[in-house]
This record gives sequence, structure tokens and C-alpha cells, in this order.
Amino acid sequence: MFSDEWGGSAYKGTKKFNQWEVPTANATGFGAASDDFMERGIDLNEQLVRNKPATFFFRMNSEAMIGAGIHKGDVLIVDRSLSAVNGKIIVAVINGELLVRRLQTQNKGITLLAENKQYGHIVIEEFSNYTAWGVVVYAIHSLL
Repeated sequence: MFSDEWGGSAYKGTKKFNQWEVPTANATGFGAASDDFMERGIDLNEQLVRNKPATFFFRMNSEAMIGAGIHKGDVLIVDRSLSAVNGKIIVAVINGELLVRRLQTQNKGITLLAENKQYGHIVIEEFSNYTAWGVVVYAIHSLL
């Protein structure tokens, strides 16, 4: 079998460390009792970015996906290394314009579905300039 050396990104992050491997020191030479329960902070890059070289951040500039929980102004984390498959929310490029929609593939073709009734679905015609640019993996939504 292949190891991680052969596949994946070069960036491995620091997920391999746990709370016991965080160095602590005390002037007396003994750690405080609370040091046993000390954890390092959460690194959002480690938690949310799976493949660093293929990951991009976008700010949503529309309300077309509000039914999927993606609001105008949300930050989208998009991974270009993932395959755009039926049912996934993707960033699509149609005639040079970036759109965020849910992908629906059928025997008759591709449709990009909006999750807001005010926006129409987009049927991809046979000779249109369409590319599935990446898959949305997270949406960061502010509650303020």
C-alpha cells in the first residue's frame, strides 16, 4: 500500500501532536497539576483545510444558497482537489462568472440548483463554457 509520502499534500499541519507532547516547564522542575490538562489552542487551518495547496477562501456575494445555510457575506472554504459529484455544493464557472450552486447531474445533462426560490436553476447547455471549479466544504457564518 502507499503511504502518506506518495499521496496528499505536502502540508501535514501539526495534528500529529496531542496535549501530552506540548512542552511545559516550571522553574522548580516539576509541572503544575493543571499542566496535565493543558491543551494547545485550536488551529482553524488544521481543522478546516484538508488540502492546503488546493484550498481557497471566497466570500459569498449572493443569497442564492440561503436554503443551504449559506448567506450573503459568509466565507466559503472551497477545495479544488475534490470531485464535483451529484448533490454537492460547488463553485462553477459559467462564461467567466463564478457561481455557487448545488450540482445536479442527470442523464439529460447538468443543472445548477439555487437554494432560494428568487433565483432560477441554471441548465448547462451542450456547448456552454462551464467548469466545476471546486467543491464547497465549509461555510463560515457570522452570528453578529
